[in-house]
Amino acid sequence: MSGGATERVVIVGNGIAGLTAADTLREAGFDGELTLVGDEPHPAYSRPALSKALLLDGDDLSSHALPPAGHGATELLGVRATALDVDRRLVTLDDGTALPYDRVVLATGSRARRLSRLPEELTLRGLDDALALRGRLAARPSVVVVGGGPLGMEIASGCLAAGCPVTLVSRGTPLTDRLGPHLADVFVRAATAAGLTLVETGSARLERWAGGTRVVLDDGTALEAETVVTAVGDVPNTEWLADTGLASNGAVPVDSHGLARPEVAAVGDLAAFPTPHGLRRVPLWSSAIEQAKVAARALVRGDDAPPLRLQPYFWTEQFGLSLKAVGRLPPEGEPTYIDGGPGGGPALMRWSHDDGSGTAAALDHRIAIPRLRRLAWPDA
Repeated sequence: MSGGATERVVIVGNGIAGLTAADTLREAGFDGELTLVGDEPHPAYSRPALSKALLLDGDDLSSHALPPAGHGATELLGVRATALDVDRRLVTLDDGTALPYDRVVLATGSRARRLSRLPEELTLRGLDDALALRGRLAARPSVVVVGGGPLGMEIASGCLAAGCPVTLVSRGTPLTDRLGPHLADVFVRAATAAGLTLVETGSARLERWAGGTRVVLDDGTALEAETVVTAVGDVPNTEWLADTGLASNGAVPVDSHGLARPEVAAVGDLAAFPTPHGLRRVPLWSSAIEQAKVAARALVRGDDAPPLRLQPYFWTEQFGLSLKAVGRLPPEGEPTYIDGGPGGGPALMRWSHDDGSGTAAALDHRIAIPRLRRLAWPDA
């Protein structure tokens, strides 16, 4: 792409993927007309902070804030894209606006998967969700969290720290699917020591009862609480692309440059990109950033841009523990301890894989990511 004054790029989505794409386009030399569309009325913010620091912030409420954008795009906030015409190269918004483009970046992310249509079912996906939950916690209600993944456990940790009695409902041992049994056990022990009640079940559903909403388990047991929060996965926002042929199996497949077509990039939670295990969505903050950088450069430089070589990075903070992990998750078996040991406290661990790579994890916020990357990929 030449970057001339007549060039127009539209970015649909104002999360970290859209923001990173806008910044990278400018860094790569694009100086044309740039428009960024966001369905939330807020400027871009740190989504991971919503389930971590924001639930515990004092009056400052700044943990989610990002530095002011420097990309100079025209920002259209509080409007939603409803259609994409790939032949005419138009993005249509819900206010009737039609935005022409020469290149477009699809970064509409995903939304929380829900267990019911009950308005009492709370989820934590956006800033307004987090502020609403924070407001509820001020009265220290009883809380049931459904979902034993990282988000569910972070929400449970925040609610517990706010002084609420909390029960977490999980399909199997929490965090095992993400972190493997070794690390999951570390966090479960910390959670129960902090006062979390854990309930394992094969399934759960929500229903109304006289006092509000309750969670019914597979054996018929009903858990009653004043506040119910679910964290049971996400759904990519691809419905607006239904007539384009771009979406498949609930995601937008892209090549190693993040392109669905030469003029269409898709990045973040809605994109499925090539991995050693086939096309996969990797709905992580760090993945969205790396995808957006690669795709934006490809829109400017074409085949001269480097392809995506994602080095997965995951982190979580909950129940007084901070974990950083680089490499394939979940790891199998027991780790080798580089620092510390299995008795608790700060530790640096590594799992080796058959291909010579590894997974490195630190139960210590002071460990720098470059050191973890060197442990995970010693020959990189």
